Amino acid sequence: MPKRPVMSQIPALGAIDRTQGHLGKQLVDALRDAISKGHLAVGERLPSTRTLAETLGLSRGTVSDAFEQLIAEGCLEARTGSGTQVAAALHDLMPHVLPSSMTKPTSPIPIPESAQRYAAVLNKLNPLPSAPFAIAVPEGEVAMDEHWRKLSNRIRGSQSAALTGYSDPSGLLSLRESIAEYLRKSRAVLCKPENIVITEGAQQGLYLASKVLLSNGDSVLAEDPAYPGLISILEDLNVQLHRIPVDDQGFNVAKAIEVSANAKAVFVTPSHQYPIGMPLSMSRRLTLVEWARKYNSWIVEDDYDSELRYAGYPFPSMQGLDSERVIYLGTFSKVLAPSLRLGYMVVPDSLVASFIGARALMGRGSPSTEQHVIAAYMSEGYFDAHIRRIRSVYGERREVLIGALEKEAPELKVQPADQGMHIVAWLPEGIDDIQIAEAARLAGIAVRAISPMCSANLKLSGLMMGFGGFSQDQLKAAARKLKKVLKQFNNAA
Repeated sequence: MPKRPVMSQIPALGAIDRTQGHLGKQLVDALRDAISKGHLAVGERLPSTRTLAETLGLSRGTVSDAFEQLIAEGCLEARTGSGTQVAAALHDLMPHVLPSSMTKPTSPIPIPESAQRYAAVLNKLNPLPSAPFAIAVPEGEVAMDEHWRKLSNRIRGSQSAALTGYSDPSGLLSLRESIAEYLRKSRAVLCKPENIVITEGAQQGLYLASKVLLSNGDSVLAEDPAYPGLISILEDLNVQLHRIPVDDQGFNVAKAIEVSANAKAVFVTPSHQYPIGMPLSMSRRLTLVEWARKYNSWIVEDDYDSELRYAGYPFPSMQGLDSERVIYLGTFSKVLAPSLRLGYMVVPDSLVASFIGARALMGRGSPSTEQHVIAAYMSEGYFDAHIRRIRSVYGERREVLIGALEKEAPELKVQPADQGMHIVAWLPEGIDDIQIAEAARLAGIAVRAISPMCSANLKLSGLMMGFGGFSQDQLKAAARKLKKVLKQFNNAA
């Protein structure tokens, strides 16, 4: 006796849209959705692949592949003599085990506390729009030159940068050699290539230093205000964080020792304090080094914007004062391009293995081709020339911005500083920098408020304004826009 024919149509599948392509995936998603919603019941027999293919206007191979995918997932099962049917094992599980894209939760999914913390970090570290006065990707006069492009093409076409396997987690040796030579000459850093670990930038360097040096409950010192990325790292590590306000000589070492003389580590930006801009005085550098020696503590030196000083020579590094107590961080992001995602650390001999191990745990290394290009760019003398060129251009742009602010917004007080790719302008008393930053965004300019970088005990209101990525005309036009924004708040006050 012939078997009863199976219905060849499954209304719940809907139509297959040929214009969208991926017909097999569309069919898999449609069948899975029909099962999850109960339109295809547990144990229900499906049409044959031939029948369903004719009904939907698909090839039989496409339908067969879709069935095999769902059988592999456990949504369907094939039984000899019974065809293909909805898997019986789903009876007690639907819809809970099926992907959330197929079923709508009846109540909000609880978010782990750790996930909430990282979402808050994203809000702090989101980059500003690429508009004046963001600290922007270098373009135009300060972009990497023709030498970079030629070297890049030459190396990418050679075997030296070919991908052959896992790279050394400490980084390409030729790059570490070039960095060591450059740092000895330009930053008075005492190091060998073996002391250098290549990172994906200063942020990763700060994270590595924190993980290697600190344990739960350790006392840690940091500047106030400070880079939000650093503070987020330290807060995430469950350490005792002490924020020390800076003054015109930078990090207040005497106050720090008074607050926590036995701190395990201190994080500082001595060449160009982030975000305000003053350098750490020599007397305080020496005092900080003596403190680290006395209490067996560590100094993490983020050498932020050290190459870009416009009056005199760049300040020497703190690492040169004590190479066994200072962990030195540098990056190519500002002077070359953020998209390279390459920075470096100089670590004491006693900690080399520890930092390389931590770097390997985070990833097997940075992109090798870019390392080869930078190594050649430095060893052939182009990097030094590039620094001299951009220092001149940035210096001119800085003067133009300060002049434009003096003309358009004289109520702002520009913080004295002679290096870096941004300035800080203090707002008149009573004006909220966060509100100004939001109003500026709506006006098409990008400034960063200082107050979110401060601890709850420090009340500052100012704007961080980048000038590196914009022409003189762009900076002048943006200053005029800022004038209109400030006028709204001045009138309201």
